[in-house]
Amino acid sequence: MRRRSRCLFHCGGIVLALILVVVCVSCRRKPERPQVVLYCSVDQGVAEPIIAAFERQTGIKVLARYDTEASKTVGLVQRIRAEASAPAADVFWSSEVFHTIRLAREGLLTPYDASGTDDWPAPFSDPNGLWYGFALRARVIGYNTDRVSAEEAPKSLEDVLDSKWRGRLVMASPAFGTTGGDVASWFAHYGPERAREILGQLKANAVRIVSGNSTAVRMVATGQADICFTDTDDIYAGQRNEWPVALNFLDQRGEGVLAIPNTAALVRGGPYPETASKLMEFLLGETLERMLVQSDSHNSPVHASVAAEYEQYAIPHALKVDYERVAGHLPEAIEAAREMLP
Repeated sequence: MRRRSRCLFHCGGIVLALILVVVCVSCRRKPERPQVVLYCSVDQGVAEPIIAAFERQTGIKVLARYDTEASKTVGLVQRIRAEASAPAADVFWSSEVFHTIRLAREGLLTPYDASGTDDWPAPFSDPNGLWYGFALRARVIGYNTDRVSAEEAPKSLEDVLDSKWRGRLVMASPAFGTTGGDVASWFAHYGPERAREILGQLKANAVRIVSGNSTAVRMVATGQADICFTDTDDIYAGQRNEWPVALNFLDQRGEGVLAIPNTAALVRGGPYPETASKLMEFLLGETLERMLVQSDSHNSPVHASVAAEYEQYAIPHALKVDYERVAGHLPEAIEAAREMLP
């Protein structure tokens, strides 16, 4: 009996020790302050000051993961898909809208509903509150001002298809970032048959495919190409660096230029839902749009009060576009570009 008592005593001691270890480990792992996990495909240099402002304002620590230029947006989208059974992210801040829409269709996002979203512009929001668009960029034709005059520079997609630009054009891979959405918009706007003809004409003009929009602009600036397809922010960044680059908006058939919003969305099942809602509120606020339009990116605001302050960055003659429809063409567009372009 005495031996049994000693055995029970020792067993009880072991169990108690294990409990204390678990408690201690839990104590060590408990975050010192509230936190939220953000997946962000916006350029890190642009996003970091904004995230820092949110942290100062709220005391919430943001654990941010960024994408690379080469796998822009797609890398984080694939990560969200891979983590669907055990989500690691709370909020997805994307530099474009089309992959966000596809995540929503796959059931990987959850609605965000707050008073500040009641009157959100219809083209820039999901009807079920799964994503919201803000801070627009536009697709443009960048050109080297030392090699191409303002009068000669192409002013539309149709102009770029002229044989005079053979061997003089570069563009980012349509498999990633905003270029894929741009090509998908051709499928939506012109129809699949004409869109494939456009890709064929670009191939005939010996277009060169590069890793990203910033690379395309750098090649134009250094004289390795004369023109490129890119976004407004990449041209603004080049001009800040005093590169010889300028832009014309990439008009489609005289009906306007594709404007691409940033998007913010809650990831379904994220680990910190309460702080995620606070981050969403910040991302969709006027403060953020003001910071973005003042940054090197110069995104065009959707908040009317902020837009009125920065009319120089307004996007003229934006294409009337159904983002959902364009997102539906994204896989087809990427595959066609992969097959037809070098």
